Amino acid sequence: MPQKKRTTSTKTTKKRRSKKPKVYIPAYKIIILCASIITICMALLLVTTVKSPESSEISQRFENEKKNEQIQEPVKIADNKKSEKKAETKKEEVKPKKTETSPVKKEETKPAPKPATTTVTTPASTPKPVEKKNEEPKPVETKPAEQKTVTPKTEPAKKQESAPAKKSYNFPQAKNGAQLVFVFDDGGQNLNHLKPFLELPFPITIAVLPRLTYSAESARRIRASGKELMLHQPMQAVNNNTNPGPGAIKPEMTESEIISTLFYNINEIGPIAGFNNHEGSAITANAEQMEVVMRVASENGVFFLDSRTNKDTQVPYVAKEMGYSYYERNGNFLDNEKTKENALKELRLNLDIANKTGSVIMIGHIWSADFLPEFLMEVYPELKEKGYTFTTVTKSKAKKY
Repeated sequence: MPQKKRTTSTKTTKKRRSKKPKVYIPAYKIIILCASIITICMALLLVTTVKSPESSEISQRFENEKKNEQIQEPVKIADNKKSEKKAETKKEEVKPKKTETSPVKKEETKPAPKPATTTVTTPASTPKPVEKKNEEPKPVETKPAEQKTVTPKTEPAKKQESAPAKKSYNFPQAKNGAQLVFVFDDGGQNLNHLKPFLELPFPITIAVLPRLTYSAESARRIRASGKELMLHQPMQAVNNNTNPGPGAIKPEMTESEIISTLFYNINEIGPIAGFNNHEGSAITANAEQMEVVMRVASENGVFFLDSRTNKDTQVPYVAKEMGYSYYERNGNFLDNEKTKENALKELRLNLDIANKTGSVIMIGHIWSADFLPEFLMEVYPELKEKGYTFTTVTKSKAKKY
């Protein structure tokens, strides 16, 4: 018996020894562990949010889409109800309009199935503007549009290129009511050369040679254009080797021959306002022959313009003796040299004459059509701005007595 008791006591002691002793952790250590775990978690959250901003945007998009879906669900129901009501009302409206014309019925019945399609497409179309609003920070699409607007700047550049065409010649201001009379000799040789002179936007006087291929047609076109027409009467020069052309007055001619020659030429070119001499340095220096010429001009009611090809001209003396009026060239020839530079130089001298005497008669030639009309078109606007008047021989105040 005593041996059994021992065994039981030994078992209990073994059980007691086998139990592990309890460990007591202080409370402050538990708090520190919890705080450290919380800080580590917060740090991880911060790192993830900073490194992946796109994830936050995606999450916001999902939230927005969920909200939109929640909002759209009652909207869909309301839209379905509205569409049903609209369909019913349209059916009711169609019934009384049966009496109207057939095209009206077709137009009213077609919109009825449209509400059903719109309710289906609304969920697909409504989320799109929400996504675009969230993607507004990408302004890449607007920049090329701004760059395209830069291209129209080429248009003012073209205007600047055309501006230099208006040159400034610094002409003097007109004085004494200065008149400019442009006379162009040697018409009748070429119709193409004549054309640009007829297109000048100011009054001019053109003298046509007689008995040439295009004499009569040139005279007709000049009258039709409204420009002033003269006969460019050929006369013999001091140099006998110079051929003045057909229909010329020559030193050996009698009075009757001069009259018949002038009569024939005036009738071919006329009606004319007057005539001047082509070449003619030998004839204008002959008082007797010039008396016949000026008498024919007076009898036909036309003027005579002395081109002053000879400084010893007898026209002023004859006109005074006979009591006739006449005109004379008092300006320089514009195209003795066929260049714009020379024409500009001569024009400046002629402007000075016009400002001193009140008018200037200057002569150019139709065979200068390759540069003279263009030059006159360039200087015309500024001359007009400066106050110069453009006129013809008969309307000028250059008549001599």
